[in-house]
Amino acid sequence: MSTTRRTARRSTLTWAALATAGAALIARQATRPAPTDTETLDATRTLLRAALPSVRPFDVQLWNGEVIAATRPSRARLILNSPETLGRLLKLPLDVALGEAYLRGDFEIEGNIGDIAAIAETFDATPNPADAPALLRAAATLRRRAGATPPIAVTASLEGPQHSRERDQQAISYHYDVSNDFYRLWLDRRMVYSCAYFRGGTETLDEAQEAKLDLICRKLRLQQGEHLLDIGSGWGGLAIHAAQRYGARVLGVTLSEAQLHEARARAGAAGVADRVTFELRDYRDVLAHTPEGSFDKIASVGMAEHVGRRNMPTYFRAAYAALKPGGLMMNHAISDGIPQARVPLWLQSGNFARRYVFPDGELLPIWETVKHATEAQFEVRDIENLREHYARTLTHWAANLETHHAEALAALGEQRHRLWRLYLGATSHYFEKGHLGLYQTLLAKPDEQRRAHVPLSRADLYEGEMVDG
Repeated sequence: MSTTRRTARRSTLTWAALATAGAALIARQATRPAPTDTETLDATRTLLRAALPSVRPFDVQLWNGEVIAATRPSRARLILNSPETLGRLLKLPLDVALGEAYLRGDFEIEGNIGDIAAIAETFDATPNPADAPALLRAAATLRRRAGATPPIAVTASLEGPQHSRERDQQAISYHYDVSNDFYRLWLDRRMVYSCAYFRGGTETLDEAQEAKLDLICRKLRLQQGEHLLDIGSGWGGLAIHAAQRYGARVLGVTLSEAQLHEARARAGAAGVADRVTFELRDYRDVLAHTPEGSFDKIASVGMAEHVGRRNMPTYFRAAYAALKPGGLMMNHAISDGIPQARVPLWLQSGNFARRYVFPDGELLPIWETVKHATEAQFEVRDIENLREHYARTLTHWAANLETHHAEALAALGEQRHRLWRLYLGATSHYFEKGHLGLYQTLLAKPDEQRRAHVPLSRADLYEGEMVDG
């Protein structure tokens, strides 16, 4: 075991022991009167000195204006808005407590949200056992001061068995039916809500999203007159591009009524309504009104994350049945990546996003996605990780949201606006550091002679894409 891992393990065990002892002390002191402002301030300083990463590019500002300076050039500031803030963060799991505190307005983040989100990987505090009594008293003081925690107003309330048709419809509606006007504020002009493709790194968001749509069509080797199934068709960007640029016929299916109406309107405005059809349909019901083997190509972009681990076999079997022999499928999906190793898993659940952003969403590691695809008889032909592209995409989205702050706040209300700001800012960091991946997986359904209809090399995908540097 390396020195770094041994140190991290000792740190984990020490903090675990402190957490256990702290919980007991807090319970014993629950009936004591709330601490004074001075006691709260002293306890806050004690705990922050012990817990803040030694290397951090952000300042911490207390409610009284006092600043604990960054130890590296500062790119962000974490502002504790009240004496109650830190006490409300001393709950497990920490990721949920931190996220909920931000939604309530217990603290503000100025500057780069990713630098604050990085605490989970830069955390290096190893408390001295001699300091344990003072840390326990500080934690107990802050928890008493926190008092009752106000509720969060934006929680998804879903009914029915997880990943049933009815519950999936509710989950999709919670996230995607917020408001088409809201999404219009910060997405590109086509309203493509998935990872863009920055061929040279200097493209605008509009250019990068068009390049991504074209990359998917090229990877599918889409041809004039072919029938494309677009699973999770969103606001219609890919379907319309495939019809306009490649002459394909397209069926797009979605569970979002807001997306359905917007996509149909956009197809009509683009003059492709005769070749593009959008329907409100679950992926499990694609073949309900369509014969088996009806589609030459299938694209599923940003949709597999909503399927759930239990239903992945059903998802790939349904796609395989819908595809003609010799056909290709593009599965473009976010994947679980490298863990944030510095904070032990028992301290963080990873459930904040599933509770407030993508209810019931599940991210699988790429190996598991490939396993389910091959068990459905698909042959894997190509896999590409575009995580750096997603980090850039999210940076664009977050900047657009900041530009339209007033309109977004009016559309969503305070808590939901804060949720989106946190989600976009933090997720960009997770992709940049590899904690999340974005994989385009090209799958083939071989024909009767077991041929997969792809060229011998990838050269055709990148013709004209050479850039300097």
